[in-house]
Amino acid sequence: MVKIGMMIGDRYEILEKIGTGGMSDVYKAKDHKLNRNVAVKVLKQEFSENANFVSKFRIEAQAAAGLAHPNIVNVYDVGEDDGVYYIVMELVEGITLKKYIEKKARLSYKEAVSIAIQVSMGIESAHNNHIIHRDIKPQNIIISKEGKVKVTDFGIAKAATSNTITSNVMGSVHYTSPEQARGGFSDEKSDIYSLGITMFEMLTGRVPFNGDTTVAIAIKHIQEELPSPREYVDDIPHSVEQIVIKCCQKSPDRRYQNMADLIADLKQSLINPEGDFVVAVDPDLEGGTRVIPDADMDKLKRHSEYMGDKDYVDYDSSVRTGSINLEYDDEYGDEEDEEETRFDKIATFLTIAFGIAILVIIFVFVYKFTDGFGRHSAEKEDETVTEEVEEETEYVTMPAYKNLKVELAREQIESKGLKVDLIYEESSDVDAGIVISCDVPQGEKVAVGTTVKLTVSAGVSAIDVPDVVGFDSNTAKLNLQTAGFEVEVKEENSDDIDVNNVISQSPAANSRAPKGSTVVLYVSIGVEDVRVPAIVGLDQISAYEELNEAGLKIGTVTEIYSNDQPEDKVCYQSIESGTNVKKGTAIDINISKGPEPVAVEEPKKYKCNLSIQAPNTTDDGSIASTYTAGTNVSLKLVDTAGNVLFETKSSTFPQSCNYSGLSASSGTLTMVYEYEKAGEPYTDPDDPTQTIVPEATKETVTIKRNIQFTEE
Repeated sequence: MVKIGMMIGDRYEILEKIGTGGMSDVYKAKDHKLNRNVAVKVLKQEFSENANFVSKFRIEAQAAAGLAHPNIVNVYDVGEDDGVYYIVMELVEGITLKKYIEKKARLSYKEAVSIAIQVSMGIESAHNNHIIHRDIKPQNIIISKEGKVKVTDFGIAKAATSNTITSNVMGSVHYTSPEQARGGFSDEKSDIYSLGITMFEMLTGRVPFNGDTTVAIAIKHIQEELPSPREYVDDIPHSVEQIVIKCCQKSPDRRYQNMADLIADLKQSLINPEGDFVVAVDPDLEGGTRVIPDADMDKLKRHSEYMGDKDYVDYDSSVRTGSINLEYDDEYGDEEDEEETRFDKIATFLTIAFGIAILVIIFVFVYKFTDGFGRHSAEKEDETVTEEVEEETEYVTMPAYKNLKVELAREQIESKGLKVDLIYEESSDVDAGIVISCDVPQGEKVAVGTTVKLTVSAGVSAIDVPDVVGFDSNTAKLNLQTAGFEVEVKEENSDDIDVNNVISQSPAANSRAPKGSTVVLYVSIGVEDVRVPAIVGLDQISAYEELNEAGLKIGTVTEIYSNDQPEDKVCYQSIESGTNVKKGTAIDINISKGPEPVAVEEPKKYKCNLSIQAPNTTDDGSIASTYTAGTNVSLKLVDTAGNVLFETKSSTFPQSCNYSGLSASSGTLTMVYEYEKAGEPYTDPDDPTQTIVPEATKETVTIKRNIQFTEE
């Protein structure tokens, strides 16, 4: 636990906390050895206890410590003190680019381009030293008080990418590249993509892709086209728009291939903003498998050896044959393969069309010789019902799943309203946790609610999944966790299984799955809740049908007089429509006998004798502190029939209000006045030593009082 005043590494005295993030806290500290102030970033406890994360963190932080560039926050030291892992960095007085954008709403294109150039120069220096940031975002870019732009967090970004994209520590999903979202190989061009998204936000004040969950946003990075920033700000120059679009291409091959090319175009855009100098890569060159030149192969191997990164090693081993097939090939497709299958598709279509034509002819022939199917009217009714049910069934398109991480694939499939059953199989060819196949092909139409079976790689070793169906959820979780599995609980309704007991599990009991993988438990929450329909105004038979269809039943039926509903119509239901209740609940109803016969009486008359007091005293006797004597007040008395009885403005009280012969029994007195509301002082965000007191504003106060009239 880091506390103010403590000493870390026998050298750095913690002075104050200046920031916090998903993975670390940042403190201002004094370096007693060199007598200077520094920033100390301390890993949070949950990451300090993860040996794999700490190992990656140390390697990357030590590599980042070798960087020295005016556009990079320099890393001075990396260490550990009694379980506290920390990075010592240059202390930059300023604000993050994220806060700067929020403060200004959006930046002018010249300011955005200038910032992007400085960021690019810092990233270029890192790339030249074989360091990839992997987490470029406005939160990791600092603008100093002198206007200098610096990129930070080189030491922590790479370690963070070992976590899944759905982890809550990854606040950067809005800026992640498609290949990172897939969990694939990432290189310098991943930083270029993230910088492009950052430029988009600088120019428009918003991110291009948003969603309810991190997985939903990641899928948009993979599948959806980037909107043009000019859709939101139409005065963005053409060249700047094209630079952003090129940076954010789905395929890394279509982006800028290095920071130097990007910097050159950014500088050119300041000179010739409407120029058409941004060169787009020919999309025809992107599809299909490519041969990697020997020079690039050597570079990949050197890069892998330097970084000690599993992603690099896997990538290298996958291309030993001299070719590489990246994950995004599936998305953009192989045009040559499409050409080869076009004839097959046409042939299939013609065959189906011919078959349909034959069926139509047979149908007409049979119809004529069976008297219009008159002898089979009952069968026709059954067919009609079947057709209606089929029309009401909702279908969705099966999304992509192959080669995706199981968490991402399952989230994507379940978002379509489908259910997922996992089947693990051991594989030496596919990494553990990656989807191999599914019983429903990608792109096929499938009914909502269907359960699809995903076959997932268990890697080279797997363990047995315990049978916990029928157990209470706590016992089931304990058994699975003891066996070495993570557990995710999903609630479902059940008429048969007791509340909090396991209905089913995925993967199934006694199957095999990787140690540490997630087992989903479907736990009973009891009988299904259903929504009560509106049956007031219906006849009794229609009300019964509505309730029966909703899974409910009619309880006690009582006949009463009603002025609201005609005779024989439901005038009351015991549970209000729209309420959720347990399936099978009985709803009591009242059936109208029509209006109750009443004797004709002379209408009553009322009088009003009112002394209106100043609004500084409320109905409950408390004092209204906003009213001061002498303030002008608008007064208006309206009866329940809508008649204005009294209306004036006055600053003197009491005011007399006397009327007789009124048809209404009550009314509403409305009092309106204005007062000056003092501004709430607040601290200047740019200068915490200054307090700003806003000007007073005029506020309107409206007081309404119900007035009961006296019967004459």
